[in-house]
Amino acid sequence: MRTVAKATGGSLAGLYHYFDSKEKMLFLIQFRTFSALHQNLLEKLHGVEDPEEQLRVMIRAHLSYFAANMDALKVCSHELDTLGGQAYEQTRDIRKEYYALTRSIIERLLDDHAPGASLNRHVLTMSLFGTLNWLYRWYDPAGGPSVVSVANQIASQFLHGIYHLADTTNPATASLRGLPRDADNAAAQTP
Repeated sequence: MRTVAKATGGSLAGLYHYFDSKEKMLFLIQFRTFSALHQNLLEKLHGVEDPEEQLRVMIRAHLSYFAANMDALKVCSHELDTLGGQAYEQTRDIRKEYYALTRSIIERLLDDHAPGASLNRHVLTMSLFGTLNWLYRWYDPAGGPSVVSVANQIASQFLHGIYHLADTTNPATASLRGLPRDADNAAAQTP
């Protein structure tokens, strides 16, 4: 609270006028962040039918939001499990909605482009979030490549990885392409 008061140029007492506690401030930051991410993604997905394009839209929306709100990303990443009680439940519920929306994109992508692939969809979804939420550690919106450029590269890498893994876990396509039959064999054969 002292750090926030100092950063805003206000007093600690003034800050407590607006927030009952550090937990209330953390709740508002996290709840508003995840609500904004979820609502923004719903709006941007409107009319987009292709799951591959939906994934690209999701990645661009996520990165664009956090490039403009890097401090919120840090707070959400580091303080995710700090909340308790009703504040935790409300934040968890909106996070679950955002997760479910993103996972549904990945599921449609696999169903359309890699049917029969035995890939763990939860692992894929969490891997994507891991990549996106680590942004604050290395990305500088003022001096790095554009958000769109970074989003396009991450989307291409993610899609390439899914399609490659789908080929290696689907016996029908793996045998056609001469690829190992499962991801464990593929990993073992990668230098």
